[in-house]
Amino acid sequence: MRIRLLLILVMALWGSAFASSKAAVGNVPHEVAGFLRFLIGALVLLVALRAPRLPAAEVPRVIGVGMVGVFGYNALFFLALSLAPAADGSVIVPMAAPVCTVAVGVLLGRVRLSGARLLGLALAAAGGIVFFFGIPDTGDTRLLGDLLFLGAAACWSAYTLLGAPLLSRLPAATVTVYATAAGATALGLLAAPALADVRWSELGLEFWLNQAYLGALPTALAYVLYYHAVGRVGPTTATSAMFLVPAFGLTCAWALLGESIAPLQGIGAGLMFVGAWMNTRLAVNDSGSEDATPPANDSAPADRAPATTMIESGPTAAVFDTTAVDADPVPDHDRATASGGRPAVDWAPSTAAPTSAEFDSAAAASNRTAYEVDSSHGSNRLAH
Repeated sequence: MRIRLLLILVMALWGSAFASSKAAVGNVPHEVAGFLRFLIGALVLLVALRAPRLPAAEVPRVIGVGMVGVFGYNALFFLALSLAPAADGSVIVPMAAPVCTVAVGVLLGRVRLSGARLLGLALAAAGGIVFFFGIPDTGDTRLLGDLLFLGAAACWSAYTLLGAPLLSRLPAATVTVYATAAGATALGLLAAPALADVRWSELGLEFWLNQAYLGALPTALAYVLYYHAVGRVGPTTATSAMFLVPAFGLTCAWALLGESIAPLQGIGAGLMFVGAWMNTRLAVNDSGSEDATPPANDSAPADRAPATTMIESGPTAAVFDTTAVDADPVPDHDRATASGGRPAVDWAPSTAAPTSAEFDSAAAASNRTAYEVDSSHGSNRLAH
């Protein structure tokens, strides 16, 4: 239950980012708007997380994830916002990204769709289609903008899938901070030619408050929480929650930009909520991620840092403390090792394709194991 609430919070923050980013694009070139958002986000992460240690062997992989999920996604996303309404993006991106993720999982044999989960996806997709047809036309550039939103959704799906293996070895906060920094650097290079065109003295307090919000909450906080959820319940479940974004996105577009929400869009929102709830609930239940308290004998020995080590104390530490939403149980095969430590997760290929429950549960167990082993070296990081 608490992981689902975490995902709902993340989707609400991301839903609000469509309208807020559209407002930013109205004041500065789209390249500059994307760069400022992730520059602020990267700085917040580096200050809050105190630059966690990243093994040298993982640097190329983390940078690659940042190029796809931060640079690639946002280069397309902000360009699309300059051509199409925020309402379009808030429907297309969250509808297409989970479909791409599930399709790739099925092709790789990692996901086996049950009838109930397929029904949930179908309901959510149908709701997205109803939403799309309910949005009024906004001009000749809309089609190009919508195609760019589709490209951004594909980048986000790749970001989720490529990040999942990293989360079996590294904490979500570590992956997020360095992927965001790498992506922000690339966005800065893209925005460099347009920086001279910005009339900086004319940008008011409202613009900078909006940028601070985008950088701190939908970027820094939401990205950490999202990868935390991916590590817990797997990429398929995490991306299925993105079907909640359109309802939040269109609500914010109406409140902040004056974009109307038609009754037909309300029907689509209802279908999306039902479909996302069904898919997320079934996947979380299947992977054993409902509320439970880990057994006492599963805690770390007294001579090493516990697995629940938090970020170093400070005014920003509580913002990134995800312990309150982390109530996943330890799988049964971990409980059996009360005194002998955790068993290794077997990732060897099998002749039979694993179900999504087996895949997601194994990823979650490996993620917890890798982090506890790493915490024995004295690093002070966000708990998994």
